[in-house]
Amino acid sequence: MNDRPDDKKKQETREERLRAALRANLQRRKAQARARAADDKTGRQDSDTGKDDA
Repeated sequence: MNDRPDDKKKQETREERLRAALRANLQRRKAQARARAADDKTGRQDSDTGKDDA
């Protein structure tokens, strides 16, 4: 009953959307990690801590 062509097509499109969303999320997280690594190399203080350099 659940093996109608429409159900399979909907399942495939859902999987494609999820796959694309996961890929975009991974790319965003990698970019954030690269930015944090670059900040660590330059010795910048993390703005989240609220601490001053002085």
